[in-house]
Amino acid sequence: MSIPDFARHRLFIDAAFAAGGELPLERDQSNYLLNVLRLKADGAVLVFNGRDGEWLARVAPEGRKAARLILDRRVKDQPPPSDLHYLFAPLKHARLDYMAQKAVEMGAGLLQPVITRRTQVSRLNLDRMRANAVEAAEQCGILSLPRIEAETSLEAALAALDPARLLIFCDEGLEQGSPITALQAHAAGPLAVLIGPEGGFDEAERRLIAARPQTLAISLGPRILRADTAAVAALAVVQAVLGDWAGRR
Repeated sequence: MSIPDFARHRLFIDAAFAAGGELPLERDQSNYLLNVLRLKADGAVLVFNGRDGEWLARVAPEGRKAARLILDRRVKDQPPPSDLHYLFAPLKHARLDYMAQKAVEMGAGLLQPVITRRTQVSRLNLDRMRANAVEAAEQCGILSLPRIEAETSLEAALAALDPARLLIFCDEGLEQGSPITALQAHAAGPLAVLIGPEGGFDEAERRLIAARPQTLAISLGPRILRADTAAVAALAVVQAVLGDWAGRR
């Protein structure tokens, strides 16, 4: 793994990349490069689109408030996308922003909001979630953005999972035990992690989840965790034992 170049600013731009190509910038991107970072003509930035790797680009100002980028050369190839699915009950506002950012940082390849009986949020701003995913990727040297799906019911989300995918169910009602030991009993393969809402799943939902083949319930320790904290803890444990932290995917 190469070390990201944190000395240069990174921008996500959803456009096709080719050497010598020109990329238009949104107004806030131009303002940031020209008036916050104070980059001059030919100032270097890194850009990515989630498909073509990471490229070095040069700033071409067009006045004080607008600019475009000239693509120079590719500096990193595009890695394969992550196959880790993250299923979660949506939270409100800032905590959902945090959860989306951290899930991207932890390597989730798909974000699937799941509506449960105790979910407090029924409709989501998917554009805002995508913006948080982009921000996390820009700041952390990530080149592959996750797929972000529209919210769906718990029943539909479970039915949509490939039967071969191991669903790791973080069950707050489970008797305390080591999640590491539980995960080590399984071979590497396609994974999904499920985190519930504040207040947890009700008994009918827990039975529905437990009835799915290829489902592993784990405990996240002796303390009750808020949903956004549980997300980071669960993804960290899963990545360390069965995921790319362990070099197993």
